[in-house]
Amino acid sequence: MEIAVRANAKLAEGPRWDAAARRLLWVDIEGCELHVLENGQDRAIGLDAMVGAAAPTSSGAVLVALADRLALLDLADESVRTLVRLPHGPALRSNDGACDAAGRFWIGTMALDETPGAGALYRYDASLERVLDEVTLSNGIGWTRDATRMYYIDSPVQRVDLFDFELASGRVDNRRPFVSIDESDGIPDGLTVDDEGGVWVALYGGSCVHRYDESGHLDAVLEVPAKNVTSCCFGGGDGRLLFVTTAAPDGNVYVTQPGVSGPPAHVFHAGGTRTAPSDAEETSAR
Repeated sequence: MEIAVRANAKLAEGPRWDAAARRLLWVDIEGCELHVLENGQDRAIGLDAMVGAAAPTSSGAVLVALADRLALLDLADESVRTLVRLPHGPALRSNDGACDAAGRFWIGTMALDETPGAGALYRYDASLERVLDEVTLSNGIGWTRDATRMYYIDSPVQRVDLFDFELASGRVDNRRPFVSIDESDGIPDGLTVDDEGGVWVALYGGSCVHRYDESGHLDAVLEVPAKNVTSCCFGGGDGRLLFVTTAAPDGNVYVTQPGVSGPPAHVFHAGGTRTAPSDAEETSAR
């Protein structure tokens, strides 16, 4: 495992491989920055709020989940256009998020003081829909390759859950446990799914990433030279690189070749969103 970005980030999170642009997007939540790793160079873009997640879009802009809203960030001039406000006050913020295969953006929230049950999970397409209530620390989201099941983590539960997923509507149901993780191994954080159906789960405080097969059996442990491992994603031209983000006191982004490939991030279809004029507003990124 090598250092891809010696970032010393406060809370590096949400790596997403943008296949069209051949670049890695990741965020420093508490540093209020979106990062773009391209051609070996890491570019940091300061934002006016904590940023929980980011996703590539069909327009070339980047969808960012700021503490209180979803917005499109133009990488050319670093301007930000608000798409929709998240329906919560200043005591909460967005956390992990990802797009499904239909181009919808899923975003979770949490209380700044991690009040139990204060957060939620939302789905954003033409409008913002609340999918789950009573979430404490919404984290990893991922889908099987056939898009019939969705994985989801609410970190304090110490579990990865599985939903039946309907791609056409975005509906989820039949929530059940996929794997339970012992507290001594760390706190389940972000996740990604590889091309063989394996589920890679970052373990905060555990200095590692676990890989579970489709039946929930632990079949690999990837050691990471940092204590607080936050998330991971596959990337590179052939999808055989695994990028791993970490939080302070380390805060670097790592990369390795785990011997299996994985898909790039699904793309948010920016042109398909219908935002009312009163909801769209131009703001400065800095």
